[in-house]
Amino acid sequence: MTTAARNAVVSAEHVRQYHDEGYFILNRAIADEDLARLQRKCMEFVDRERQAAAAKGLTKQQQDGKFFITFPASQDRDVAEFVFGEMMTEIARATVGDDAVLFYDQFVVKGPERGQSFAWHQDSGYVAFRHRPYVTCWVALDDMSEVNGTVSILPYSRAGTRDRVEHVRNEATSDMVGYHGDDPGELVVVPAGSIAVFSSTVFHRSGVNTTPNYRRVYVVQYAPQRMVRPDGKQASRADPVLNNGQRCGPPT
Repeated sequence: MTTAARNAVVSAEHVRQYHDEGYFILNRAIADEDLARLQRKCMEFVDRERQAAAAKGLTKQQQDGKFFITFPASQDRDVAEFVFGEMMTEIARATVGDDAVLFYDQFVVKGPERGQSFAWHQDSGYVAFRHRPYVTCWVALDDMSEVNGTVSILPYSRAGTRDRVEHVRNEATSDMVGYHGDDPGELVVVPAGSIAVFSSTVFHRSGVNTTPNYRRVYVVQYAPQRMVRPDGKQASRADPVLNNGQRCGPPT
């Protein structure tokens, strides 16, 4: 995978906005051939999930629900080359610094006319121990709009905080909820191949997919260091991405 970028250079203005408001958007950041490859890889994983669901006797409606495909970069070389490539490495360097590790990656796919919404939360709200903020790269594999359940972002200045807050679990949906105000946030309406980059302490939410098509996103998260739980065990992944500013490349 070439990981070529058309307009993906992270500018000083992007860095300023990330510091001040916790996020920035890279429009049409991914080259066409790389986007097509990620879309294809995503659907290969989805097809496997659907086949597994069919083998269990689930209905097509159940098969076409919501898909969370965890750690695809550790299962597919092409996906890994994107995650550890020059463009994504540039984003990691500009946000978390000269040392970075891959913390988490996941394809999130909302099925046609399906898919639940997500309540206002910080990604750090799902990490139940003290940690340094990390960055989320929300990679749009389809054109994103309100009708297919795109993400909304609440800038720091409107959230009233840039720190992690305690979240409350919604027992009906299992969502962790951290913001209870009425600010609608900034709706991210972008073409496929764009990337919403936001801190793990930025509040965000997403809506329901009401279209007849899949809504596909690749979520890639980079942390400034390996995260260790209070019991001493490592939390999630910690594959080196940057070491003293130098790109490490995909694990061998």
